[in-house]
Amino acid sequence: MYRELLVNICEESAEAAFFISGMSRPVHTAYYKGKKLALYLSPVGAPACAAALEDVYAMGVQTVILFGTCGVLDRTIPDGSVIIPDSALRDEGTSYHYAPPSDIIQVNPDYTEAFRDLLDQKGIPHRTGRVWTTDAVYRETRDKMKRRKNQGCLCVDMECSALAAVSQFRNRGLFQFFYAADNLDADSWEARSLSSGKNRSRKAKIAELAAEMALLIPER
Repeated sequence: MYRELLVNICEESAEAAFFISGMSRPVHTAYYKGKKLALYLSPVGAPACAAALEDVYAMGVQTVILFGTCGVLDRTIPDGSVIIPDSALRDEGTSYHYAPPSDIIQVNPDYTEAFRDLLDQKGIPHRTGRVWTTDAVYRETRDKMKRRKNQGCLCVDMECSALAAVSQFRNRGLFQFFYAADNLDADSWEARSLSSGKNRSRKAKIAELAAEMALLIPER
């Protein structure tokens, strides 16, 4: 999807810089409908993803729009639909280095209404609610999944709560959203379109949503 965003959506792009945290991931400059953007492919997992966010903030970026897949804890959420987190259950370690201990952290205090309006205009189904962020993907057990669902979580990811803590600590802008992939709310795990070539056209439209959202966010 990242390559498709560069090739099919952006008017032009060029490699501009590399992360300084040793991950050797390029940051591209690109143009979408005349607006200059910085694009990068974030690594998986809260520690690495938070380090990458620190890097782009240090490079001077003021606001980041970050999106990716999540696992749903409610089987009625369709594959590929958009989920907007408004809070995150902190079941990872990184956020505790940036924010005081608490079970929940606020997510997306800004721009949510603008993004909802964008989704409504395009007729894209979406849900808003809490995400469970964990850094132990193989410990998403059935009992734990049920417990998190009872705590109000719609989905599970590996980075959201940590990135919210980083952005709040650094006083920089951040907007996060997901598109639904695998389903944990079943007798056995359902991969759906996770890590596969399914629904590529729909996924490309998700990437375009991030670019459209960039047009709506005023420069800080």
